[in-house]
Amino acid sequence: MSSTDSTAARRVSLLTLGCARNEVDSEELAGRLAAGGWELTDDPESSEVIVVNTCGFVESAKKDSVDTLLAAADTGAKVVAVGCMAERYGAELAESLPEADAVLGFDHYPDLAEKLGAIVSGHRIASHVPADRRTLLPISPVQRPAAAAAVTVPGHGGTGAGEQAGWGPRVLRRRLDSSPVAALKIASGCDRRCSFCAIPSFRGSFVSRHPDEVVAEAEWLAASGVKELYLVSENSTSYGKDLPRAEGGTRALERLLPRLAAVEGIERVRVSYLQPAETRPDLVRVIATTPGVADYFDLSFQHSSEPVLRRMRRFGSTGSFLELIGQIRGYSPAAGIRTNVIVGFPGETEDDVAELERFLTAARLDAVGVFGYSDEDGTEAETFDGKVDPELVTERVAKISALVEELTAQRAEERVGEVVDVLIDETEDEVVGRAAHQAPEVDGACVVLDGDGLEVGQLVRCRVVDSEGVDLIVRPDVD
Repeated sequence: MSSTDSTAARRVSLLTLGCARNEVDSEELAGRLAAGGWELTDDPESSEVIVVNTCGFVESAKKDSVDTLLAAADTGAKVVAVGCMAERYGAELAESLPEADAVLGFDHYPDLAEKLGAIVSGHRIASHVPADRRTLLPISPVQRPAAAAAVTVPGHGGTGAGEQAGWGPRVLRRRLDSSPVAALKIASGCDRRCSFCAIPSFRGSFVSRHPDEVVAEAEWLAASGVKELYLVSENSTSYGKDLPRAEGGTRALERLLPRLAAVEGIERVRVSYLQPAETRPDLVRVIATTPGVADYFDLSFQHSSEPVLRRMRRFGSTGSFLELIGQIRGYSPAAGIRTNVIVGFPGETEDDVAELERFLTAARLDAVGVFGYSDEDGTEAETFDGKVDPELVTERVAKISALVEELTAQRAEERVGEVVDVLIDETEDEVVGRAAHQAPEVDGACVVLDGDGLEVGQLVRCRVVDSEGVDLIVRPDVD
């Protein structure tokens, strides 16, 4: 993984926690560090400094981040916290975690290589002081493009405040693994005000990347061996709303997807993080029917009871969600659909839980993440009354999880006999890949029988012969 021929290069390790968006941010940081003369290594024990890209989304993620920082400190290397938790808590985190040599925010990213050099040389870097990043850009999305150049937006490939984005022939990114799938960030931030979510306060307002920049990075990823692009953002259905009319507008994502699918070397494009209330019929059609685009819908339902959704500051209902699912399956009956749901939200009743069960039973989803509600610092829901007893939240999580496990296993079983295109991910102990309805790491996998000779990154047409839970057992289809 050496990024420089200089034997005097300092060695740094990057440890990444959290979502695929953080993975993109880490690869951008790796590109910045390599450009700044650092040698990247996946061996923390041999590093002078370890950079931990933290997650600050929920309590369990925060704990994992702290544990990782403490373990990094045990190596004797200098330890630097970056990422969402560092951005969200800054100096507060530094005070409570003296084992970290620095806690740096997003605005430190453009000159991170220089900052690490100073830290290794024994200098102290003032900890990041958090602020609501929504205040950094105009409220009106159409006024943002001119102002965005002065704001550091992780994962957008910029080379610093006021400078042009690092795309085209000089993508500011370095791959940290050889996987045939790579996340590609199309936007950052969020303008929604869900009452349970703190992400907009530390990720900022919604900012789209220019479509030419996204395509150029896709071409760079394809040249590095990537076969599947996994499009990520905080809200992909808002893509383009802040861009000039010629490049943006409500149909920007519909125009972008065929361009990405046409990139030479790319076998499949997958979209994530769709808001149901913003998922337009034309977008459904493009995702479900465009060759090279996975007919896969990652829809953030969160619940289906109208009273709960309104307290969450979200729109929808069991009826409207089932109608959307009907639209999707009208175009592609075998389309993959996944979601996350939160149970135990303040004010949730047994009737609300029963409504969620009704929705999940009727929806026949491929994958569902079930989360129990817990207060998040600085969110509106933190101030709500009607808090559900934690023990009851745990009971409801167990109840819905059991239902989901049964329903998703049934959905997988329904796929027996289908022909699916499987992207091979690994071939060591057994041949494993993913069909179009299976996103990396979260939606199950395909175990390929009689797969001798298949290679990682190969797209293979297979027939589903059996299922185990959400996983499919497939065999290359020679008919």
